[in-house]
Amino acid sequence: MSAVVDREFELPSEEERARDRELLDALDQRQSVGEQYARTGEVPMSSSREPTMRPNPESAVERDPTPVRPLPQPPRSIGRRVAQVAALCAVLLVAYGLFSFWQVWSTGRSDETRPVDAIVVLGAAQYDGRPSPQLAARLDHALTLWPQGLAPMIVVTGGNQPGDRFTEADASATYLVDRGVPADAIVLEGEGASTYESLENAADLLGASVESVLIVTDPYHALRSRLIADRLGFDAYVSPTPTSVVTGTRELRRELGEAAGVAIGRIIGFDRLSGLTS
Repeated sequence: MSAVVDREFELPSEEERARDRELLDALDQRQSVGEQYARTGEVPMSSSREPTMRPNPESAVERDPTPVRPLPQPPRSIGRRVAQVAALCAVLLVAYGLFSFWQVWSTGRSDETRPVDAIVVLGAAQYDGRPSPQLAARLDHALTLWPQGLAPMIVVTGGNQPGDRFTEADASATYLVDRGVPADAIVLEGEGASTYESLENAADLLGASVESVLIVTDPYHALRSRLIADRLGFDAYVSPTPTSVVTGTRELRRELGEAAGVAIGRIIGFDRLSGLTS
């Protein structure tokens, strides 16, 4: 009997005690939550729970240490590059033309009169031995220079057109002699059909004894004439006639043509250009 009683009143084991404590703690926690909810209307967070942290996707994936290279740009089309080059060439061509025009205009309005070895009057049209108004204006300007003793001779240039009895040089020489210039002070170049040919022939006639020349011509024609004479070996200066009959829009057209001639002649040579302008 005593052995049975002892088994019925045997003390619980440690495992059973731990389980009982857990049950009691859970009941106490539920009771506490219920009391707080009754007071505040909020359910407290369990202190045993920690805030959930969202994983960083970047931390889970190992980054590639290789730097990211930019995508290659598509190459420009050939047509676009050609258009750009063409536009640049056009701008440079216009600038070059404007610069040449300014030189033509400014040279025609400057007088470089000084002592030289010879005065050269470039030819223009003549009518059966009589100088045209344009040629007469050039010769009249030479007549104002001659008394100043600037040179020992005057060179007159210019050939003739088919059917003419006189050359431009013949008409010029007669005009000067009739107005007091000694015939032996006049040198005739009567074969040139262009400015280049006239100055080239004059260089052959005068030889090495004449180094410097003062060219008499119309203002629009001054720059090209001086450049040609320089290329032929002369130390050239210009004295444009102040009474030229080429004025107004006619002069502007001539200046534009001369600007083109100067611009092209500097590139290809005035000898090749001699047939384009006179």
